[in-house]
Parts: sequence; structure tokens; C-alpha cells
Amino acid sequence: MDPLLASGIFAFGLLFGSFLNVCIYRLPRGLSVVWPGSACPKCSTPIKFYDNIPVLSWLILRGRCRRCNESISIRYMLVELLTGAMFLACYARFGLSFSALKCCVFAFLLLALIFTDAETKLLPNKLTLPGIAVGLLFSVFVPVNDLLTSLLPDAISLPVSAHVQWRFFSLLDSMLGAVVGASFIYGAGAIYLRWRGVQGMGFGDVKLMAMVGSFLGVRLTVLTIFAATLAGSFFGVGTVMLVWIKRTRRRMQRNQEPASRARRRAWQSAQLVYRHYQMPFGVFLGSMAILSLFFGSGFLHWYWGLM
Repeated sequence: MDPLLASGIFAFGLLFGSFLNVCIYRLPRGLSVVWPGSACPKCSTPIKFYDNIPVLSWLILRGRCRRCNESISIRYMLVELLTGAMFLACYARFGLSFSALKCCVFAFLLLALIFTDAETKLLPNKLTLPGIAVGLLFSVFVPVNDLLTSLLPDAISLPVSAHVQWRFFSLLDSMLGAVVGASFIYGAGAIYLRWRGVQGMGFGDVKLMAMVGSFLGVRLTVLTIFAATLAGSFFGVGTVMLVWIKRTRRRMQRNQEPASRARRRAWQSAQLVYRHYQMPFGVFLGSMAILSLFFGSGFLHWYWGLM
């Protein structure tokens, strides 16, 4: 990497991360991301330009508003740093190319959706729906190279040049990825609804996976869903165990219950809490999509090599 160019791309990512914080806060609330300017979330005082420098302003002010001295979440600095790091990683992985631009746009959208879902348990249509369209558009300029691109050119001969043909099949791969991604999540949600009688996943997750599929294609989309399911399951089991242990200790200390009885009642309580806990599954889907973007192809190549 060229150090000067890499520094510029990282700084560019920090600026986009600052805008991303605006999107994360305002989009779920139905507010404009353009007007008015940035303001303190506690006292609504407009933030001066010198207090709105990515990362540095948060550090200088020690995470507090200059006017009301109320704390400002570390999430603001974290999102800026992550966005800068993701832009830099895209440049390191793909160089200065359309592929790097596609990677940056995809990472930007995913980070916005991950943090929005974590905070509000919402996945705004203003991010997912344009994301689907952008993913399809990018497939015309950056080859998806998935199932259809591998199989159809040998089976179907189109009366067009090779330059046009790969774009056509790449677009088909992108569309198929979007359909498969959305269908997987919709089907899983329908099965969960029939089994448990409650909604397990909303249409936000369906649209998120349609967006992921339009960028990644079928194979990496399926890998994303599989990895997110594992990560979500580990998180769920870990949450239940943590609540169980904590409530067991509390019952033994406060109620002076025998250990066996405290464990039994705490386990029932932990299961009840988890049953009614709305897991932000979009966090796991988005996180695993980022990992699939950078490491998915290498992992699948290694895995199929074992077969």
C-alpha cells in the first residue's frame, strides 16, 4: 500500500463514519440526515465544527458535551474508527479499484445496519432497499463470479461479446444471491413462527440478507447465514447461562435457598427471559457478512479442499 494514499483513505473513512453516526441516530427516528446540523443528543445544542472532528473531538472533550457536560456514547468514536479501518482494509484487499469502492460501500451499509439494529432493533428501509439496488448495480462493473457465472457460459451461448456476457451473468448471480438470501431468512422466520407461535425474525432481516446476497452472491450469502446462525446460537446459550448463574447466586444470597432449588428456579427464570428477549439478529448477519467479504472465499476454498 502507498502510505500517503492509505492515510487519506483512512481519514476519508473517518469522515464517512461521522456521517454514519448521524444515520444511526436519525434514520430509525424518521429524521433527516441532512438538516439540521449535528447537535448534542442530551441538550440539543448545535455542535461547532471544531467539536465535530472525527475521533479527536471525542477524545479532547473526553466524551462529554462542551455545553451541558453530559456524557456522549463511546459508540460515536467507535463507529468512526471502524469505518476508517474498514475503508483501509478494503483498499489493502482490493487496491485502488472498483472492487475496493464496492467493498467500502458494502462495509458502510453493514456498519450502519449493525449498530442501528444493536441500539433500536430496527433495520431501516432507507439503508436496506437502496443497498439492494446498489449491490445489483455494482455487479455490472465488478464481477460476482458465483454459481451462474461458472455454469451458464458453457451451457448457453449469447450473441454478444464476452465483455457484455460476463456483466449479464454477474448481474444474474447478484439477483440470485438476493433471492436466496431473502428466501432463507423468510423461510426460517416462517418456520419459527409456526413452531413457537411468535415472530422470530422480521422483514428487516429479510431485506438485509437480500442486500447481502446482491453484493456477495449465493455461496458467500449461504456462508453468512450459516455463520450468523452459529454466532447467534452461541450468544443465546451464553446469555441464558450468564443469567442462570447470576440469578442462582442472587437467590442463594438473598433468599437463603438451597443450591439445588436455587439453580432449578433460576434456570426456569433464565429460560423465560430468553424466550421473550428480542435478539438483534441483524447484528450477527451483518458481522458475518463482513467476515465473508474478506475471508469467505478463502474459507470455502480450504473447506472444499478437505472434501
